[in-house]
Amino acid sequence: MTFVQIIDCKTDRLDDLNQLLDTWVEATRGKRTASHAVVGTDRSDTKHVVEIVEFPSYEEAMKNSDLPETDRIFREMVALCDAPPTFTDLDVVRDAQFDKATASRVLDELSRGNLDVIDECMTADYRDHDYGSEGDAVGPAAFRERCGGYLNAFDFTFDVESQIAEGDEVATRWTWNATQKADFMGVPNTGRSVVGRGTTTFRFEEGRICEGWWQWDVMSLMRQLGVLPGARADRPGA
Repeated sequence: MTFVQIIDCKTDRLDDLNQLLDTWVEATRGKRTASHAVVGTDRSDTKHVVEIVEFPSYEEAMKNSDLPETDRIFREMVALCDAPPTFTDLDVVRDAQFDKATASRVLDELSRGNLDVIDECMTADYRDHDYGSEGDAVGPAAFRERCGGYLNAFDFTFDVESQIAEGDEVATRWTWNATQKADFMGVPNTGRSVVGRGTTTFRFEEGRICEGWWQWDVMSLMRQLGVLPGARADRPGA
């Protein structure tokens, strides 16, 4: 179970505290078990500093606490504070990662043919970069038209394989299972089932998607449709 520790302290030496934390990060490189850390100051009291540290589990947190570098840095941290820091230990019982959920929802709804999800989840100036298409689609209407081309030519589903979120971006690795039902990019309808694999990275702004990058194997798709020589057209993913 994910474990989070919240450390509260009072100090007017924030720069020194930040420098001390940088020293701890460097000193414990390759040893620390913390997976994520955030430091913030209280808007109503800038001396009130809160550090939130995430660990894979309570046991991993205890390993981190037992490091001699952690003990030394903590003693130096106490010297910077007006009073000894206080600790709150939390077992995480819910971790809702909304940007990841939104990225998955867009792929799922597009599979269902629900193009309204574009207006619901994307900004008015959304810009789409699809390396299998010519030029960018700028704005929800242009992206809707681009998606419509795929929906008209294929019945398909996206299967999410994995997701990584960092900062304001979410990268989703997916598998695309599709059956052609109409002409596509000048390719007559083959009725064949094909498999595509790729990654979509969405950039978020205030909870909505403002930019997207689609990287996928166009050549493999064309081989499966029988347009290019190479792998057998009836062998998905070849």
